[in-house]
Amino acid sequence: MKKFIDTLKNIWSITELRNRILFTLFILAVFRFGSFVVLPGVNPEALAAAAAQRGANDILGLINAFTGGAFNNAAVFALGIMPYITASIIIQLLGFAVPYFQRLQQKEGESGRKKINQITRFLTVLITLVQGGGYLLMIKSTPGAVDANLNPSIFWFSNLIILSTGTVFAMWLGEKITDRGIGNGISLLIMVGIIATLPRAFFAELQTQLNQTSIIVFIVELVVLFMVVLASVLIVQGVRKIPIQFAKRMVGRTSGNIPVSGARDYIPLKVNAAGVMPIIFAQAIMFLPGSIAGFFSDEAANSGLLLQLQNWKSLPYNIIFFFLVVIFTYVYTALLVNPQQYAEYLKRQNAFIPGIKPGKSTQDFIDNLTTRVTLPGSIFLGLISVFPAMVGAFGVNDAFAIFFGGTSLLIMVGVVLDTLQQVESHLLMRKYDGLVKSGRLKGRSGMQPIGTNM
Repeated sequence: MKKFIDTLKNIWSITELRNRILFTLFILAVFRFGSFVVLPGVNPEALAAAAAQRGANDILGLINAFTGGAFNNAAVFALGIMPYITASIIIQLLGFAVPYFQRLQQKEGESGRKKINQITRFLTVLITLVQGGGYLLMIKSTPGAVDANLNPSIFWFSNLIILSTGTVFAMWLGEKITDRGIGNGISLLIMVGIIATLPRAFFAELQTQLNQTSIIVFIVELVVLFMVVLASVLIVQGVRKIPIQFAKRMVGRTSGNIPVSGARDYIPLKVNAAGVMPIIFAQAIMFLPGSIAGFFSDEAANSGLLLQLQNWKSLPYNIIFFFLVVIFTYVYTALLVNPQQYAEYLKRQNAFIPGIKPGKSTQDFIDNLTTRVTLPGSIFLGLISVFPAMVGAFGVNDAFAIFFGGTSLLIMVGVVLDTLQQVESHLLMRKYDGLVKSGRLKGRSGMQPIGTNM
């Protein structure tokens, strides 16, 4: 405990770090405040009643969890920064397929990144207008959710502008955290939205177990949650180190130069190079059948297998979801990890992998190793994606079960580790001890892991 208090004192003693943390907390408070400012002419109680009947088994419940309840509150931040995330994913995928975006990402440096950011912002506004229209249409279809005395034209025009402004403002808040705060601003906003629903879900589950006089069951649930978090940390941090060696160099100015052994290093190959993207893609695919059927008729959307595919606790949903996550993990890793790029990088640095010839052999070695290492990572992602349904089958309420896996848990673990890494960097730069005495936080040493941009 004393070491923890000393660490907090060290953090507070660094003026720059203290100011960054306080600024981040202030921006997060502003973001949370916007989640309770209701759109004009909307009755949030009617939306809450409709959401309670609908439950958390569909995409709307998932979106509400990501926005910290702002979606069901009909707040100005109801869409959160999800349109920006969608736009970023689209631009990233275009970078793999379209030469123009590929050139901006890889060859034009800072100017290319600025152009990509500008394009992403414009695309965010377009996506927000489309999603905002769909959200307002959902509100209009909910009985009692809209003031009957309000002019429909005013309702549509004003709230569409407010929703778009809210998303752009949230995006600006995230960028300010990245520039002047601590951690990645966009990721922190998502994490705060997810964590905002945790206390209510926690105490609801506690109350349920107390009513059933099953406090031991609740303790077991917490132990299982703790173990799942530990496993998530291991998979996020896990790397397969590929040893590399730099060629020998000659020391001396005469003909009797002395050969000096080359330095050794390693390339960390991430076990989970794809992050949470496979789960996001798989969830999008899983919601497509019901959405497409809904365009034709409500009866088609609520029939047989389609109805089960809209319920994240059903067996068919989880079987298909698991295999989709595994497949998308391999696909996204193949798009993200470029063995040829690493082989060329090693060649330029006059380095090699011991026992492997430079060039094509190195490329094939990294490619084969990536395929083998991705297997356990993909299986873990598949299991963690369906684990909330598993614990839900044992009676855990839906709101609390979400935190046992899936995108929510991986985002929280990844963002916390990234933020702690930045805090530790500030401490180590000023010759303080790091946050941990043993082990390493991600990125503390070694080359950049395969699975990130070089």
